[in-house]
Amino acid sequence: MKTVFLSVGAYFLIVNLWGFVQMFIDKKKAERSHWRISEFTLFIPAILGGALGCLLGMHLFHHKTKHLKFMIGMPLLLFLHVAAIVYLIFFSPYNISFM
Repeated sequence: MKTVFLSVGAYFLIVNLWGFVQMFIDKKKAERSHWRISEFTLFIPAILGGALGCLLGMHLFHHKTKHLKFMIGMPLLLFLHVAAIVYLIFFSPYNISFM
């Protein structure tokens, strides 16, 4: 069971790092007027569980913070992920324990 939690934790770390780095890369491309990462592509890591990394990247790099789609979408995805995790831990019919 410990291996499962380590694997899930590693997955969330990687997908959040992916979203954070994508925000950084797109911001640098925007500053240099280069070809940009599409908004859909920026949302992929967030949908897959990396909304926290995307949000941190948005605010740290001041990128996409005025776009309504990102201002509402990223926090909403983060809320949904946290709600799903809370449900799985506390209300799931499956017996999930940390030890």
